Amino acid sequence: MKLSVVIPAHDEAGSIEATLNGLAGALQAASIDYELLVVDDASSDGTLEVVEHMHVADERIRGIRSHYPPGYGFTVRAGLERFSGDAVAIVMADGSDAPEDVVRYHRLLEEGYDCAFGSRFVRGATVRDYPRFKLFLNRLANAWIRLIFRHGYNDTTNAFKAYRREVIETLQPLLSNHFNLTVEMPLKAIVRGHTFAVVPISWTNRTTGVSKLKVQEMGSRYLFIVLYVFLEHHLSRGDYRPPPSPSSPKPGT
Repeated sequence: MKLSVVIPAHDEAGSIEATLNGLAGALQAASIDYELLVVDDASSDGTLEVVEHMHVADERIRGIRSHYPPGYGFTVRAGLERFSGDAVAIVMADGSDAPEDVVRYHRLLEEGYDCAFGSRFVRGATVRDYPRFKLFLNRLANAWIRLIFRHGYNDTTNAFKAYRREVIETLQPLLSNHFNLTVEMPLKAIVRGHTFAVVPISWTNRTTGVSKLKVQEMGSRYLFIVLYVFLEHHLSRGDYRPPPSPSSPKPGT
């Protein structure tokens, strides 16, 4: 199973090389066929040039410019249109996600799960330097989502997840243009009946650059997409669910 890693990047010249080197090293050590696809979101600091330089030494590393307007969701969607693997993991460019956890995701997909999700808030997980106010809002939002969807998963808002190619196809059309895409994708996958497993993961706050998530701008966008998927779940009568695969694990963890 070839794994594509889609990495949205906006002004990440200070961190992208270390992020790519860490991912390449972990995937090579695990003998996983891979591509690292950096999708540049209107960077002005030479992020894409760093990636193109690395491509000379490793053709499995490549960079493209997003053809959409600026925005995290737009950028990820551009990558999901261009990845070449049998599965795809979405990884942040700032080095906050552990490369070893990408390998763990790949193993789960090899076992037959449709999706691999991580949690930063279960036994065995590690979180370093999470800003206290953002952490409070994160736990509040995830508790609410867990309550209304009853899916048993406590880190829905985390961007770092992996999906088989066929899951990406059944999630269309994706509506989110910004960070609310991090919620739209896993919730759609769950309510449309795809199987998933959850593992503890590590997260470390960035040491260079500036976070692109603006909490004050995202509240209504998160609310819209959560309610949208909630209504699909309860009113669509399963119209968007793919046919079940007899060889797949049962939906859930």
